[in-house]
Amino acid sequence: MDLKLAVLIDGDNIPSAYVKEMMEEIAKYGNPTIKRIYGDWTKPGLNKWKNILLENAITPVQQYGYTTGKNATDSAMIIDAMDILYSGRVNGFCLVSSDSDFTRLATRLREAGMTVFGIGEKKTPEPFIVACDKFIYIEILKNLAEAAEAGQPETKGKPAAEVDKISPKLIKLIAATVSDLADDDGWAYMGEVGNLLQKKQPNFDPRNFGFQKLTVLIKSTKQFELEQRDSPKGRFKLIYVKNKEKKN
Repeated sequence: MDLKLAVLIDGDNIPSAYVKEMMEEIAKYGNPTIKRIYGDWTKPGLNKWKNILLENAITPVQQYGYTTGKNATDSAMIIDAMDILYSGRVNGFCLVSSDSDFTRLATRLREAGMTVFGIGEKKTPEPFIVACDKFIYIEILKNLAEAAEAGQPETKGKPAAEVDKISPKLIKLIAATVSDLADDDGWAYMGEVGNLLQKKQPNFDPRNFGFQKLTVLIKSTKQFELEQRDSPKGRFKLIYVKNKEKKN
């Protein structure tokens, strides 16, 4: 069953250019039944949002900056999030911001049994990222959109110069995760590997490295063995992965 999601957007802290792609991404994880964006709409800087809100049925919430040095938008989002939590209308949240001020909110929502997705720029501080169940970088959505416009295949969502490098640290993380899930013969089901990687590192996403799927990323490293098996239901092939044995 799809999650019912409350999507709360920090209008002061998020670029407006890729909202359509962002909403399409959110729809992969659940049904966005509540969509609100917070900011001081009397400021000229937020004018670029106005048409986008109508096109995506996002409700603007006016929040004046009452005091200097305080972020009133953050406070309004947090208060609304807690009201929505106690209303029982949703079972998940998507917090769209690059601001670490929402770290405690994400933690509190998860403590209450909510699934929490975060969306923000790569500058987002680590504490907010790890407080979410999954964190998606806006840069991924931007580059996928640009690739689609250019007619490039989605398996490579970004120009090579912008793709994060597959580091020894990442390979070590994948190898450890495969070992955690491996059967007596060393094989682990790829779907479970992906789920555990997400739990260990909420901002893990094959698209960060230019790959649409985890299987393709793992294959590209040449550090793992892959095997296809028939599904018990007979409709799909299941992919299993195994750490390659190191040669002496």
